[in-house]
Amino acid sequence: MVTWNVDPEIFNLNIAGFHLAPRYYGLAYVIGFFLGEKYVSKYMLKAGFTAKDVSILFRNVLIGTIVGARIAHCFFYEPGYYFSHPLDILKIWQGGLASHGGFIGVMVGAWIFNKQASKKVNWLWLLDLIAAPALMSGAYIRIGNLFNSEIIGTPTDLPWAFVFKRVDNISRHPSQLYEAFGFALISLIVFYLYKNKRDLWPNGRFVGLILLFGMLWRFIVEFFKENQVAFEKGMTLNMGQILSFVMILVGIFLLLKKDPTKNK
Repeated sequence: MVTWNVDPEIFNLNIAGFHLAPRYYGLAYVIGFFLGEKYVSKYMLKAGFTAKDVSILFRNVLIGTIVGARIAHCFFYEPGYYFSHPLDILKIWQGGLASHGGFIGVMVGAWIFNKQASKKVNWLWLLDLIAAPALMSGAYIRIGNLFNSEIIGTPTDLPWAFVFKRVDNISRHPSQLYEAFGFALISLIVFYLYKNKRDLWPNGRFVGLILLFGMLWRFIVEFFKENQVAFEKGMTLNMGQILSFVMILVGIFLLLKKDPTKNK
């Protein structure tokens, strides 16, 4: 078993009243978006977009991710509190980001970009391009959750169990690592498929794969997690599984949808 008691802060400085304490969780976001932009820019430049276009797209995607993840957390996981304290929705530094909302925010950010861009492409073409980097970013973020000792797993006596000393002394499933591993593997497969099949497959096929298998893996891993909020106790499926199931259906729809425009 692994005893996990890592400080979630990379360092902590307090100089002349100025406090700086970056976290590994924030670093995970930075790494995900940085590598994602590098990957996406290669294909967008080939398609005739400019470097400025790429920057605008990722500005929209970043804003969409944070806003979508925050709204989803507030309205799906703690609606009672945030309906009573609506201004607290803005306090993202207090925590509370839901990955399902982040994925929706990515889609909305890409849609807004496509509406405003001088070069028009099929919205699903954009989603196909950014789908695998988005799920890979989810893998990095789950590693950030591990450093935060949050989204912990259910008790187990398996030899690879983690004891999160900042939470309790119970050995638990490292559900963050389960999810990160699955997201990374699915992303790598779709990266490979996109490289070799992007000119052959219809628009929406790659984002459909990411939604279907990424959310299916999330659905499965939820069985090894502690519930995130109290109202999930006694539910057959928790909120994460319900939201994952909806996105799985969207993924299936996109996989079955026929688009004669292919990658145009």
